[in-house]
Amino acid sequence: MKKVIHAACPHDCPDACGVLITIDDGRATRIQGDPAHPVTRGFLCAKVAKYLDRVYSPDRVLYPMRRIAPKGPDTARVGTVAPGRPGGAELRSAFKRISWDEALNEIASRFKQIAAEFGSEAILPYSYGGTLGVLNGASMDRRFFHRLGASQLDRTICSMAGEAGLKSVLGVKLGTEPEQFVHSRYIIAWASNIHGNNVHLWPFIVEARRQGAKLVVIDPYRTRTAACADWYMPINPGTDAALALSMMHVIIGENLHDADYVEHHTIGFRELREKVQQYPPERVAQWTGISASDIRKLAREYATVRPAVIRVNDGIQRSEGGGMAMRAVTMLPCITGSWKEVGGGLQYATSGAFALALDKATLARSDLMIKALGRPARIINMVELGKVLNQPPDPPVKALLVYNSNPAAVCPDHNAVIRGLKRPDLFTVVHEQFFTDTTDYADIVLPATTFFEHKDLQGAYGHYFLQMSNQAIEPLGECRSNVDLFRALADRMGFHDECFRESVDEMIDAALKSNHPWLQGIDRQRLEAEGHVRLNLAAAAELRAAGQPRAAVPTCYETAPFLPFAEGDFGTASGKAEFYSEALKSQGLDPAVQFTPPGESRHSEQAQAFPLELLARKADNFLNSTFSNLPAIQNMEESGLLELNAVDAGARGISDGDTVKVFNRRGEVLLRARVDGAVPPGVVSAHLHWAKLSSGGRNINVLTSQKLTDMGNSATFYSVLVEVELFQPASTGK
Repeated sequence: MKKVIHAACPHDCPDACGVLITIDDGRATRIQGDPAHPVTRGFLCAKVAKYLDRVYSPDRVLYPMRRIAPKGPDTARVGTVAPGRPGGAELRSAFKRISWDEALNEIASRFKQIAAEFGSEAILPYSYGGTLGVLNGASMDRRFFHRLGASQLDRTICSMAGEAGLKSVLGVKLGTEPEQFVHSRYIIAWASNIHGNNVHLWPFIVEARRQGAKLVVIDPYRTRTAACADWYMPINPGTDAALALSMMHVIIGENLHDADYVEHHTIGFRELREKVQQYPPERVAQWTGISASDIRKLAREYATVRPAVIRVNDGIQRSEGGGMAMRAVTMLPCITGSWKEVGGGLQYATSGAFALALDKATLARSDLMIKALGRPARIINMVELGKVLNQPPDPPVKALLVYNSNPAAVCPDHNAVIRGLKRPDLFTVVHEQFFTDTTDYADIVLPATTFFEHKDLQGAYGHYFLQMSNQAIEPLGECRSNVDLFRALADRMGFHDECFRESVDEMIDAALKSNHPWLQGIDRQRLEAEGHVRLNLAAAAELRAAGQPRAAVPTCYETAPFLPFAEGDFGTASGKAEFYSEALKSQGLDPAVQFTPPGESRHSEQAQAFPLELLARKADNFLNSTFSNLPAIQNMEESGLLELNAVDAGARGISDGDTVKVFNRRGEVLLRARVDGAVPPGVVSAHLHWAKLSSGGRNINVLTSQKLTDMGNSATFYSVLVEVELFQPASTGK
């Protein structure tokens, strides 16, 4: 019998697509974008369009496994599989299949033993964005670790610097709807590869350009989006705050700002005006590599061509000054008043609108920590995993349970992470869909479901539609969802709290029981019937109050366009956009905004030994480390490349196609040179891949550091200095 199931893509992407899965006699036979979803609009990215390959891959982990060989990929590789296929006999030969009962009993026994000897905080969960489903992302797992009294994980690796910078000005994670980009006439893609990893925003931009909009791309790497731009501005890594400050220098100095909006809806303008005097275009040009004339042109066009919108993404906040960079860029629409206009403003994250009941009394149950410990458990930053595993805190981390993440691939300072994961006294459990880099160091591997195989509630950080993701097929093999895994572990640990017996539907109902007006009228039954529902964000009356005539309401909206800050109403303590922040001052940061050149940059002392700045960027067709093991996806992405400018290649005697050694004090990796003009002089670029699928079993994270950002304690993946040289293989002596 054939049927079509509505689900939602839970992968770490702003688009959060609505999908339709065709089921024929219990097997998924087709996946397509939901044509009724106003952002998905019937198409999927190339990765998810091939999702059946992922679900039915012969390399799926389908049964619990116990390690029977020493930790590490070298000792595991005693079988043979096709090139590029990390699963199958090759890695399963390092494990023995066991039952779920055996696995759960062993995990519970080891956890109890470790807790008795070292304290429960010697156990550390490690998870991030493998799924952004509300339940399988953060619900039963949080309850379990809170009740256990395990260490808390500070989940900062990706976006916390950007979120901190954004919220320091706006107070909340809200932004311009993607549908409104159609009405923009000046669009800045700032460190945002929209065409590569936010593809469902792209059609709105295409339509806007048909109507005369200009697309400006600011990025140190010539991305797919940059190649399509009307104006591409390559910028030196880590200097975005300086550019934004210089733009404000011009806008304020030439009285191009919206004085009325600034007066009524912001605080700290006097301090900001004084601060930007320090950043004239001539001075900033030396940092950014963008000419003073271009800085002035950009500032004037942005302030005068209306509506103007900025799409800023995570690239801006992965440098040492990432928080301040996001803070500076976020100020721009506040000084021009573009928040008042349909098609104006800024989009970084929209997730602050999904006011679900996720606090301690509902899904996460952080109150259970008090029951376990009598106090909150210690917090360990996920970026510093290498340090934590090798320079043990008190108590030391003796057990690691990894889910929704692949730290052996994605964590900075890869060599330190691997040294820690190899510790024979570290008991590591990995709940996974595939044999990843991290499973190479696991004692127990548990089979995880895909989103086809479980039900979940799905928000978004790139639009304002809440969705129900229904289960389409029965779990393959003995796979279990995160919810089911942690419910079962709680039972084996003897945790009999009622919350561990709640069903998926009961947890969804609880999450939706919020008093926030944006969730009024949205319940599980409605979501199950409609698939997606737009949050209750705006009404025509709000537009009229903002000075917009009724005719300005586009017919494409289910309700009126959302203008979150048209009349102020910011989420800050003052209710205004904060150009001056007492909270930042109390943290020892500049209370207005500032630019500090990164400690690892070509202008620093370290550049004498390592003169090139490395962009450890995302691949266009992978998603962090997800999808990179699938042959169909590998065919779309050329891996193992180091892209460098002809100036830097020529100075080192490097030609296109040469094997090169990229190195710094943390490690080295071999890559193949691509001299293609994708980066400016002084910058090189390589993308993340699984270590086991990379030359020498190492990926570019051997070069990145565990240093944290100025705000948000995030990773500094884009503040990395390296040197590159032509690789000379060792002589065989023959």
